[in-house]
Amino acid sequence: MKTKIEERWGTHPDDVKKYDTAQLRKEFLVEKLFSPDEVLMVYTHNDRLIIGGVMPVNEALKLETVDLVRSEYFCERREAGIVCIENEGIVSVDGNDYKLAYKDALYIGRGSKEVFFKSLNASEPAKFYFASSPAHTAHPTTLITKELRRTRELGVKAMSNERTLNQLILNEITPCCQLQLGLTEIKEGSVWNTMPPHTHSRRMEAYFYFKVPDKQSVCHFMGKPQETRHIFMANEQAVISPSWSIHSAAGTSNYTFIWAMCGENLDYDDMDTFTADKLR
Repeated sequence: MKTKIEERWGTHPDDVKKYDTAQLRKEFLVEKLFSPDEVLMVYTHNDRLIIGGVMPVNEALKLETVDLVRSEYFCERREAGIVCIENEGIVSVDGNDYKLAYKDALYIGRGSKEVFFKSLNASEPAKFYFASSPAHTAHPTTLITKELRRTRELGVKAMSNERTLNQLILNEITPCCQLQLGLTEIKEGSVWNTMPPHTHSRRMEAYFYFKVPDKQSVCHFMGKPQETRHIFMANEQAVISPSWSIHSAAGTSNYTFIWAMCGENLDYDDMDTFTADKLR
């Protein structure tokens, strides 16, 4: 079977207070998203976001619909954002080919019927990470390369949080319904992301961590600001962040992560920030 999907339920913050390490990881951590010649997905009931990984090696892989969404084809009622995280590949949307190199993204609008992934070189297979949310209208499929993506330098060395924010799918870059997505690179010598942290009650978020060196780890912080929890994460793992939860991390080295949001609005800066001294 080339497509596999896992279902995750929504959780109440009062319940999460009682979780031990094993249950916290079971509910929020996505441990595996890439397998040769397979499409792996996780469906969360938090705003019905789907995240997934595609690694085509010997053949092109189709983005198939799944029973959880009960649609004729995957993007019948959904939009999707795809990022190439390793090597180069091609994403074909209804017969149109889009070449993606590292950090390139592709926005796929609602109503796109056939989506295929393939690598340019089987000996160096591409890896594609994607996020998908329900969409109420159709927007054009758009390739976002370095000419379109918006880059912001954030943080300071003294606080160990120097990072480069690459905004890839935002309404200011390409029309979209509710999905927003970007890629943040932590600079060498820095470890923190999203510090001070924030929540945004009007949308949820998922973080996908990659380029984590061998034998290193990222400690992801979640929970309500006054009731935080942590999850240690390895390379190419993702974590689900409900709308009530902070989402921040520190690594034992620098790393890169993709953030994907969906929910009530498209205002990127709509967030409630908490200074570090207020966290518990």
